[in-house]
Amino acid sequence: MLVVRAVCPPAAGPLEDYAAGFDDLFSRLAQRRGFREYLTGLLAPRDRNKTLTGLAGSEPVKGAQHAAVQRLQYFLSQSTWDAERVNDRRLEILVNDSATAPHARGVIAIDDSGDRKDGTRTAHVGRQWLGRYGKTDNGIVTVTTIWADERLYYPLHVEPYTPASHLAKKRADPDFRTKLQIAADLVAKAQAAGVVCRAVVADCFYGDHDDLRAELRQGGWGFVMALKPARGTWQYGAEAYTPKDAGRAVPWNGPDDPGGWRPVQRRFRDGHTETWWATDAQLGWWGPDGHTRLVVATTDPQTLPDKATWYLATNLPRPGGPHDTPDAAHDPADLTEVVRLYGIRHWIEQSYKQVKDELGWADFQVRSATAIRRHQTLVNCVFSFCWNTWFDQPSTNDTPIASPEPSDDDSGERGHSGQTAS
Repeated sequence: MLVVRAVCPPAAGPLEDYAAGFDDLFSRLAQRRGFREYLTGLLAPRDRNKTLTGLAGSEPVKGAQHAAVQRLQYFLSQSTWDAERVNDRRLEILVNDSATAPHARGVIAIDDSGDRKDGTRTAHVGRQWLGRYGKTDNGIVTVTTIWADERLYYPLHVEPYTPASHLAKKRADPDFRTKLQIAADLVAKAQAAGVVCRAVVADCFYGDHDDLRAELRQGGWGFVMALKPARGTWQYGAEAYTPKDAGRAVPWNGPDDPGGWRPVQRRFRDGHTETWWATDAQLGWWGPDGHTRLVVATTDPQTLPDKATWYLATNLPRPGGPHDTPDAAHDPADLTEVVRLYGIRHWIEQSYKQVKDELGWADFQVRSATAIRRHQTLVNCVFSFCWNTWFDQPSTNDTPIASPEPSDDDSGERGHSGQTAS
């Protein structure tokens, strides 16, 4: 797991070398200096919130007029530089570095980050569901795509969600976009940036929606996406049938006679392993031989405990099935592979939040959409610099870097069971 404190405070040389790779994106010397000062402030130990005064090392409130604070304020809010181009360069560096380049065994994880924010005049801020707190509150939600394998992870693209209350015609406004639409666009941006993966993974908030899965399929992506246990109804009334019902329908007579279940080994960061059980279940037209499979993975097929059972929709074909053909869009994935892919989303989730918090992701005290997007871009630059320093520039002897094991964070889904897509 990436530990920011391992590279804080940064050595002047590595940070200068990293920042120099962006110099041509800033038209003025003051902008290039602002970029370095902002990154240096974000990398400093977290003794206080990383507001503009904190980044400049000035006193809160009364230090707001200090020249160094004013320079950073101007750089973030008024200076003319393109955050999108900076992010493109950041990804270009990652994709072309052998230590961090995406590969075909990793995943792109769709996630969103909700943070509390007061007031009503700040762009994107409104009363909305904040997943990390498990409740509706005043705050800002940012949709994110992350590339990850069992060794490293980093953000690809981010976009704040704008609540309908900010728009003149509310949800009917042509500028309104749901989190699902934003997520689909971010995955398309990853494709344009040359990012490859084995599958797109997401929790049940995103996985429950047919339109998003359809867009991923049309874009040529494999996916492994969670469903709510009671997701939808495949029949009506007393005949209603859910993913959990499909799991219960698979025979199980104990570990010595597992019926339709197969053991899969999950490996955790501390080195221990656990035996889970997985099966290809049948749900309507979804099944082991369908275009979409329903894979159920659990610690206990007898009880299907809520916090240790996954219901996963995937378009990766079953080995030996009718869609495992030479011209198939995706290589086949057995049950162990499907569980591995979704498990990557779990092991990055908590540490990703911790690293962003350490770097001051939600500490901004600016109001404009431009300044917020720039702050997020700069945090992601620092995030990527931390990996650059972690690997300390890959050696030339092509010695592979040891991969840490996934963590054992198997917390439940984020609690969207009563919500519709926003």
